[in-house]
Amino acid sequence: MQQYHTETTCVQGGYTPGNGEPRQIPIIQSTTFRYETSQDMGKLFDLEASGYFYSRLQNPTCDYVAAKITALEGGTSGMLTSSGQAANFFALFNLAGCGDHVVASSSIYGGTFNLLDVTMRRMGVEVTFLSPDATAQELDAAFRPNTKLVFGETIANPALTVLDIEKWAKAARDHGVPLIVDNTFATPINCRPLDFGADIVTHSTSKYMDGHGVAIGGAIIDGGKFDWMAHKEKFPGLCTPDMSYHGVTYAEKFGKEGAFITKCTAQLMRDFGSTPSPQSAFYLNMGLESLHVRVARHCENAQALAEFLEQQPLVKCVHYCGLPSDPYHDLAQKYLPHGSCGVVSFELKGGRETVEAFLKNLKLAAIETHVADARTCCLNPATTTHRQMTEAQLEAAGVPVGLVRISCGLEHKDDLIADIRQALEAVHAD
Repeated sequence: MQQYHTETTCVQGGYTPGNGEPRQIPIIQSTTFRYETSQDMGKLFDLEASGYFYSRLQNPTCDYVAAKITALEGGTSGMLTSSGQAANFFALFNLAGCGDHVVASSSIYGGTFNLLDVTMRRMGVEVTFLSPDATAQELDAAFRPNTKLVFGETIANPALTVLDIEKWAKAARDHGVPLIVDNTFATPINCRPLDFGADIVTHSTSKYMDGHGVAIGGAIIDGGKFDWMAHKEKFPGLCTPDMSYHGVTYAEKFGKEGAFITKCTAQLMRDFGSTPSPQSAFYLNMGLESLHVRVARHCENAQALAEFLEQQPLVKCVHYCGLPSDPYHDLAQKYLPHGSCGVVSFELKGGRETVEAFLKNLKLAAIETHVADARTCCLNPATTTHRQMTEAQLEAAGVPVGLVRISCGLEHKDDLIADIRQALEAVHAD
């Protein structure tokens, strides 16, 4: 597909019907695919031909949608997973295993922090967490000979810190490893990390890409620029023969553009089976078609709400990089000049009790473990999404106990502000 504007890619990317074929992507709701000869199927198992034989590995509907997201991010290859958590795990584990080391921003989603700090540690992967504001010297000092990758989020959930992608990418590049960036909150509408030096991008597609709380999903996109063979001693999984596929060396056979995703699909999806359903991929595509329209409205509502909250006496501080007072405002002008996301985090005076009273009095905004929906929702991360973290870890992640995360939907901004105002007034009255 030729290079189109982002808006056009949202609507038509990834799938072009032939003469007399379905205009909308077809839902290939089948686990298996028929072949005339075993030799034909054998070529697929040997990675000698492209095609489909079992939907645990690949499915046409899912691949159409993955191709659209790949085009939106400016990548060379991509895949869908059953969830954003699966996408991050696959992207990390595709490079780092027992005895390896990862450098990661401390300001990341609680579930991802737990994945790295607990589950992957149990698998023998060591992790060094650094502030997203770490200096170049601090970043450099964190690397070890066995470091395999660097990880961060474009806009952290829920601290809303903005990652200096170019600085973190340079540190990764200087040490011969890739930078993986979770771009869920910004989406490729507002930022394309690959354009700033990131090597791999992940998404929880359940958020803005879906946009309606319909289907869980994730995506991994490879920028196709990292030279695996130039650092083959660090990445034996990509640069030495995989005997489970008759000795194929992914980096040699599929090159920089396709090695990472091919291994991720052929090996990890084969063995872990975190497979997206064709039906979920279809729903995701419906959301992608309006992504460019919806993200602008989410950002407009969030900006208005952040400006309102900044003036309220009960609010201790507001985290939203669209505010000139925000410490990440300058970075946002560089990486997110057209807007960041629809999520606003703010800290209430009085701690947990004040937060509970505030949330109880909301009428329009619902308490949900979700963000980036058409409907406004909110929660207290310290007692929900980040509940497993210690007080010290919460502080390092930028998640104080009095923090409220609100995800502005597509309602009218005046109605959202009115709901927040009455809830704040109710707390004052109590």
